Amino acid sequence: MRIATRIGWIALAGAVVGTLTGPALGQRAEVFARHGVVAQEGNAAEAGREALRAGGNAVDAAVATAFALAVTLPEAGNIGGGGFLVAYLPDRKEVVSVDFRELAPRSSKVTMYLGADGRPKPRYRTGAWASGVPGTVRGLAAAHARWGKRPWNELIRPAIRLAREGFVITADLAQGLNSQLGPIAKEGKPTSRSRNDFGRMGDYPESVAALGKADGSPWHAGDRLVQPDLAATLQRIAEQGPDEFYTGRTADLIATYMEEHGGYITRDDLKGYEAKVRPPVHTTFRGFDVYGAGPASSGGVTLGLMLNILEHFDLKADGRESPRTLHRVAEAMRPAYFVRATRLGDPDFVEVPVGELTSRAFADGLARTIGDRATPSAELADFPILPAEGDHTTHFSTIDERGGAVAMTYTLEDSYGAKCVVEGAGFLLNNEMGDFNLRPGHTDVRGWIGTPANQVAPGKRMLSSQTPTLVLKDGRVRIVTGSPGGRTIPNTTLWVVLNLVEFGLDPASAVAAARTHHQWFPDAMSLEGHDWPKATLEALSSMGHRLQTIDRQGNANTIVVEPANAGHPARIHGVPDPRRSTTRAAGD
Repeated sequence: MRIATRIGWIALAGAVVGTLTGPALGQRAEVFARHGVVAQEGNAAEAGREALRAGGNAVDAAVATAFALAVTLPEAGNIGGGGFLVAYLPDRKEVVSVDFRELAPRSSKVTMYLGADGRPKPRYRTGAWASGVPGTVRGLAAAHARWGKRPWNELIRPAIRLAREGFVITADLAQGLNSQLGPIAKEGKPTSRSRNDFGRMGDYPESVAALGKADGSPWHAGDRLVQPDLAATLQRIAEQGPDEFYTGRTADLIATYMEEHGGYITRDDLKGYEAKVRPPVHTTFRGFDVYGAGPASSGGVTLGLMLNILEHFDLKADGRESPRTLHRVAEAMRPAYFVRATRLGDPDFVEVPVGELTSRAFADGLARTIGDRATPSAELADFPILPAEGDHTTHFSTIDERGGAVAMTYTLEDSYGAKCVVEGAGFLLNNEMGDFNLRPGHTDVRGWIGTPANQVAPGKRMLSSQTPTLVLKDGRVRIVTGSPGGRTIPNTTLWVVLNLVEFGLDPASAVAAARTHHQWFPDAMSLEGHDWPKATLEALSSMGHRLQTIDRQGNANTIVVEPANAGHPARIHGVPDPRRSTTRAAGD
């Protein structure tokens, strides 16, 4: 099955042994290596590989890659956002997790983004007031201090170089910047606005100054993007350590920007931010151990619950794309997302019974409810569901020669976050406050969720869908994966795991294969691609599913470890997702 994409041929990043094959979705670069990084942008993947070559481990590679992405992937890579990291430590034979999700400022109120009519105020997702307290720098520092090997400043050095000297931009980045920075005339007509209807970077002079051309002309593939203010910020963080971002000059720049532009983050908010080392979520599937991030991420619980439900069914016997398999997968997704909406939130504020929600007994009861018909989503709730009124994240995976691995997902929320660059600091702010349930008590069929667990509170972390995932077998890492994509993230990750473990696809096919998505609301099944067999669509409709097709779901940059056997030695497959033309695998 072919999926409509905008991809071209994917070049290998550096001198690696690999393959480059196939048309359409087969246009992919699969790397076989001893260690490596798979990331959405090539310069960042190279930064991670530099750390591994210097004797660093998977955590070091993650730190270097993440800081480089803050320079080369401004739509999602960041130091002004937050995320989650799951790592396997081979020396300790332990999986660990770091939560560096953003926090609501201390002045936050539950209805702070609502107007007099009870609806969100216009443009509530852009500008300084949309931002939560950033966590990325603290999160990377927490992981590095506990488990890294190479010096902190060495790992940031490639990012500083990329910001100070610039890097050659791709056609995708040129298009993204132009659509955000406008207005730019093209053939006598203004360019179309971003898919995000809330605004553009062009609405903020500081963003235009940081990411636009000095003469105001459009960007083109092959141009060089230089970011001197960001280079200076990274230099300070490298030399003075992570505290510089939260208590030094950078903190002063953030707080001043907030004061001047109606934001809520204060110096005290920044000073008080802490990354949390939390227990990972653990479940098993077909004899494999699956680890993910726990709340404030919903990803680990949601993925674990879906796998526990689906283990009751022989999906392989029916086939990956059979109507019955697609139906059963959707029926596992639906209640898992209901649990996400009603029971998950920041564990420092809400009691989240992770053990219960990922238990076999809980999944057994849900599995027994799956029949031959789609369950209407409204039937899952014991409160009224209202009628409807008239993703930009990035994931990368790293692995080192000793078997240590990191799955890391982080984000600014929307593409280019809140659209505003901190003046003098050179980086974009997140707009994560929109990930709270902003309309208390208002849950509707369109997808607005108003349940209590994820409502705004001072110092609270907003619920996330990020799903960095490690799959182990016999105590060794076998899969490192995750994806961007908003609420689709757990389901994209689910399909990667199913494709590899349940259906036995080869690594490249497992990542490239078409995906589906179903959440609680909207009550509809999304199918990736536009050439699903008519008989499949008719069968799903007859079961009661509302169907829609989409061009692309997720970007699951994945590492698969093929263990040694009598036929061949162990091999590490670095598998860039072909849905994004910029994705790279770098390894040796």
